Amino acid sequence: MSPGAGRALGPLLLLLALLRCAGRRALVNRSVPDVCATCHIHATCHQIEGKSVCICNYGFVGNGRTHCQDKDECQIGASKICGNHTLCHNTHGSFYCVCLDGYRASNNNKTFIPNDGTNCTDIDECEESGLCGRNARCVNTEGSYECHCNDGYKLENGELSFHPDGNTVSCKEIGCGSPPEMKHGYIVRNYSLLPGSVVHYECEEGFYSNEGKFSYCTANETWEPATLSCKGVDCGLPPSVLHAHPAFLSGTTYGSEVTYNCVHGYFIASGNQTAVCNAEGQWDGTDLVCKEIDCGKPFLIPHTEMIWDNSTTLWSRVYYQCKEGYYFNGDKNFSECRIDQSWENITYICKEEELFSNLSIFNETCVKWQRKTGRLGVQETYTFHILSQRWDDKMFSEDVIFNITTSEDNPEFHVQGQRWYQKEFSHEMTFNLTTHKQAPEVCFDLQPGTNYSINISLVALNFSLLVSMTTQITDLPFPDVEFVAVKGSAPLLRLRKAEDRNGPISLYQVIVLPLGLQSTFICDSFAAATFFGNTTDAKGYVAAEFQAKDVADNMSIALGDRHYYGKFYNAPLKLGEEYCVVLRIISEWNKVKTQSCAVWAQIKNLSPTLQYMTAVGLGSVAAVCLILFLSFSAARSYLHSTVHSPPAALACEAVHLSATMDVAQTGIISSFIETENVSLL
Repeated sequence: MSPGAGRALGPLLLLLALLRCAGRRALVNRSVPDVCATCHIHATCHQIEGKSVCICNYGFVGNGRTHCQDKDECQIGASKICGNHTLCHNTHGSFYCVCLDGYRASNNNKTFIPNDGTNCTDIDECEESGLCGRNARCVNTEGSYECHCNDGYKLENGELSFHPDGNTVSCKEIGCGSPPEMKHGYIVRNYSLLPGSVVHYECEEGFYSNEGKFSYCTANETWEPATLSCKGVDCGLPPSVLHAHPAFLSGTTYGSEVTYNCVHGYFIASGNQTAVCNAEGQWDGTDLVCKEIDCGKPFLIPHTEMIWDNSTTLWSRVYYQCKEGYYFNGDKNFSECRIDQSWENITYICKEEELFSNLSIFNETCVKWQRKTGRLGVQETYTFHILSQRWDDKMFSEDVIFNITTSEDNPEFHVQGQRWYQKEFSHEMTFNLTTHKQAPEVCFDLQPGTNYSINISLVALNFSLLVSMTTQITDLPFPDVEFVAVKGSAPLLRLRKAEDRNGPISLYQVIVLPLGLQSTFICDSFAAATFFGNTTDAKGYVAAEFQAKDVADNMSIALGDRHYYGKFYNAPLKLGEEYCVVLRIISEWNKVKTQSCAVWAQIKNLSPTLQYMTAVGLGSVAAVCLILFLSFSAARSYLHSTVHSPPAALACEAVHLSATMDVAQTGIISSFIETENVSLL
């Protein structure tokens, strides 16, 4: 055989061998079938007694070879296969268990198969706070929970318990609940919510009611409506105010306000602009006082003449014009009375060549000046216009000085003065002055304690110059007193007002001195010492001080009445002492002070009053009676009735009679006189 033929027979021989083998296997299978090869996909081959058997897997039922279908384990019941409180869920070839709502698995898993002892236990929902809401408590039950209202509350639907389930359920308080609200009213005192309780209402401030003020909690747990009706207080239309009109009115009920404005030409002098309606139905604060605006007399401008109708009310006008020989230099020629009660300041100057210089004041009431060289030897007539001015009373509104008239043909100077502190004061003088001296001098007969404004004018040339003078106060006159000398008791003194001749009287002082110091007392050196001051009363003291404006003529002064007058204490006089009483008057002007004194009274041999003697005598009698009573009691206890003493009351009466006789005969015993600081009034 050739090599090529051998290679062709190889595959053929192999095919024959395979066919042979397959035939043998077919012979064997036909003889012994393979059971395990025929088991169902959901079955397992098992050897039982030497035989192969196909058995369906767990969870399937069938013959194991041709069919194995799913077994529904849950058909026998969840409680039997899963346990109590469970649900059974079948799956393809198996199942699983879950706990019912309100329970949880003991292994804390959501699903389980009860082959490890897992069971379902109850969940305590009440562990969650606030589950039942306000005024309610949670009660756990098997697999669930219930809500019950707290004590004192109940469900609105009448049930005993509830389950929220997402619904809003509230527990209502047993009783009538909150009482009804009253408009503009409020509840007074405490109250109960139980049936039969009463609530008392009152109206708020500014409101009133004449109807029922009570509400009752009825048996069906409702409040009986109160008939309270609070009405607002009404003050009515605001009252009228003289020279004013209401500018704003918010209403007429409680708390409303009305604002007043003074009418045109008037200003607010005092009081409130706003009044308020009070709770009593009255307007409070309607005390506004409106006064007419009054600017007084217009100011004078040198070298001018005024054109004025004497009107001083709001927007009144005064016109100025320069006198002959002068020219105008300013802003405008008129001034108006303004709302602040002053004349408008204007710049109005009338200029002319200076005619004299070097003006000076000497000897307090005299003036001198130097005439211009070019006019030496020319006879000139001067006018002296003098008026007094207020210096320390800025609220004083009355023009108080001067009327001056001049005549060019016959120059005449009429000067009139008054004082603000002395209404009856009047000073008038008339004089002429014509001179050709180079350095004229003029002295005026001026009164003391006055401020003057002097306008020196050249009549023919319409030239003037303003000069101010102040006269000082001079020595005061002695006080006008009625001297009194007494023994035994203090007199009642009469104070007479001093005359304001040499300056304003400012103060009156009553000075008490030991009688021995009268001859050494100096009026202007005595310091104003108080009774309780560092200076002892042995050197004297001021017992009273009065402002001049408070002194009435013939005013009574009672020494030792224990009252304060000003800052000084009117101390009681001492018994057995001798005193001198001095009245001092003080004048203060322009920071200068002067005083004058007069002896008013002398008091000698001060003795106790009848009331004082009676009081001291009765006090002594009472003291003796007390001593006798105590002595009698002690003796009686000691002697046990063996010695019979006279009754204490009789002894006291005897001493009283004796003391009374002594007082009646001698006036006072020496021990009484030793008592100090006894008032004589």
